[in-house]
Amino acid sequence: MRSEVIAILASGTSFNRFLRPYIIGGILLAAVLFIGRYYFIPKANVLYTTFMQQKLDKHNPLKNRQETSCSNCFYKRIDSSSYMGVKNYNPETQMSGTFFMERVKKGKVIYNLRAESIKWDTTKRKKRWIANKVVERFVDSLGERVRFHEEKEVKLNILPSELIRDEYQKDKLTTPQLIDFIKKEQLRGTEGLNTLKVELYKRSATPFTVLLLTLIGAVIACRKTRGGSGLHLALGILIAAIFIIADQFSTVFAVKGNFSPFLAAWLPNIAFMFVALRLYFTTPK
Repeated sequence: MRSEVIAILASGTSFNRFLRPYIIGGILLAAVLFIGRYYFIPKANVLYTTFMQQKLDKHNPLKNRQETSCSNCFYKRIDSSSYMGVKNYNPETQMSGTFFMERVKKGKVIYNLRAESIKWDTTKRKKRWIANKVVERFVDSLGERVRFHEEKEVKLNILPSELIRDEYQKDKLTTPQLIDFIKKEQLRGTEGLNTLKVELYKRSATPFTVLLLTLIGAVIACRKTRGGSGLHLALGILIAAIFIIADQFSTVFAVKGNFSPFLAAWLPNIAFMFVALRLYFTTPK
């Protein structure tokens, strides 16, 4: 509402020198957000999401509806040649119903295991999966061999926490944990990982957004117009709204479609970087 900018520029101060404090401030805020989203915010989200699950989601019919006939059934790839399936897993008792595991070589099943149940055993020092009422089948050039076990230890590269459907999981993992989790799930052939990838790339893209919008705001604010700051406020709100809408659209296209998660996170920044450059070069200096 005053004319300090005109006085500053008229005194011989360059436009870049005028923008320097805003750029430094934007970098500091972006750095704080970057570190926070990488490490500290996910740890805080553990408390937040626990409250949501225990107090709110439990009584929300939309959250509790079962989209399939077996809500706690899992089919996962253990390694490059092994697969497992589990029915009716109970996260509280860490025990399931029917369990099977099979190993495939050159398109043929060479090993198959069936069990009435499987349980995470914590009684011994080395925690392990124990299967009950087990039937093992070995298939090779000699034919098929069958073995029966009342109880058998099963080596699975899967923890009980990985057999829980948690829609807040991506929010609770620090960035190194999220990267490892995505790699592990890709090896297992898990589908629907775009949501996790978008979250991963946004943790780097959002801090850059802070710096970008700080620069846009400073450039817009230094334009002096008749009638006060009303036009500045309207333009700032419009740019922020367009950015949010573009960000949401790109995220939906990545999660629900085949759009690249990396582009979904960075496309709004790329587009508004050209807006910032356009405003910068056309601003009277």
